[in-house]
Amino acid sequence: MGLLITVLEQGMIYGIMALGVYITYKILDFPDLTVDGSFPLGAAVTAIMITKGFSAVLTLPVSFLIGAVVGMLTGLIHVKLKVRDLLSGIIMMTALYTVNLRIAGRANLPFYKEETVFDNSLTQRIFQGNLSGWKTVIVMLLITVIVKILLDGFMQTGAGFLLRAVGDNASIVTAMGQDRGKIKILGLSIANGLVSLSGCLFAQQSRYFEISSGTGTVVIGLASVIIGTSIYEKMDHSGKMPKALYKVRFGVITTSVILGSVLYKGCVALAIQMGLKSTDLKLITAVLLLVILVFSMERKKVKKDA
Repeated sequence: MGLLITVLEQGMIYGIMALGVYITYKILDFPDLTVDGSFPLGAAVTAIMITKGFSAVLTLPVSFLIGAVVGMLTGLIHVKLKVRDLLSGIIMMTALYTVNLRIAGRANLPFYKEETVFDNSLTQRIFQGNLSGWKTVIVMLLITVIVKILLDGFMQTGAGFLLRAVGDNASIVTAMGQDRGKIKILGLSIANGLVSLSGCLFAQQSRYFEISSGTGTVVIGLASVIIGTSIYEKMDHSGKMPKALYKVRFGVITTSVILGSVLYKGCVALAIQMGLKSTDLKLITAVLLLVILVFSMERKKVKKDA
């Protein structure tokens, strides 16, 4: 039961990060490595705010906003300074390592005795007895649903449709008299805001900030996105998806991405249960992504041949 709880907690936390990676990887077709820096950025901001006595709830919007600013800077480097997308992300990721250290003041900042959004006087009163072990899962589920609804709602607005159009056919955006560069910057801001928010929640769940916590974040996000979109595509092509869901297609995709994150974390937990050490986590992550990529490419090849 403890393993299931951990998988659900971590799966939903990284699921929010995966939503951000989905925006950059699938919608914008932008290989954004900024996320490896914006994830621990959210954790650093959270750790320092909580240790300074700020409300744990307040860290959520603050982390999102500061992550959005970082994403905007990546976009400005790419759009205004004409730096290639991959290099723009690398530049920001490298810079954020120092920024995160400056914010936290050190490489590791624990806050074990402080209140978090998961463990405070209110949650302790509400979740008692058998429910006490599930309080983090339930609170995380509530936060994930709110984030998903807000993102789905935004994508139904005019700006959201333009953002999706940039990835599908950028010339349409230009034909509509819109600046696709600004739309890219907007997308990168939202994506990194979500990643930073995920880092904030991760820090509160683990109760510490660690400078290396962002290493490999983009790999985890990509694996979750590929698993999630594969689930959606399988439902779509098999004809098993109800027609009513096509009206909320983006909402189904975001749900699949979050589910993909939970499944990915489940695979990692299973690998550790089978005897691999926790120190092998990065190797497990790399191997899992490779297997997922190969499997995904094989499926596409079969469909093309058919």
